[in-house]
Amino acid sequence: MKPIVHGLEAEYQERIQFTYLDMDDPATDAIKRELGFQWRPHFFLLDGSGAVIRQWVGMVEEQELRAALDGALQ
Repeated sequence: MKPIVHGLEAEYQERIQFTYLDMDDPATDAIKRELGFQWRPHFFLLDGSGAVIRQWVGMVEEQELRAALDGALQ
């Protein structure tokens, strides 16, 4: 997933902020609980106010992520 996500980040970097949480860092525990983190990989698409628009647990096809990002930008 890393090459897909980093490729999308490079493509959308001017329009979408990508944030990565260090799963082993206890400082991320509160946000993981707030988002409902379940398993790695777990992706969240948030709106500008931080509300979850969509989430995926496990592997995701690049075209599915791209479609969600494009939809969020409209």
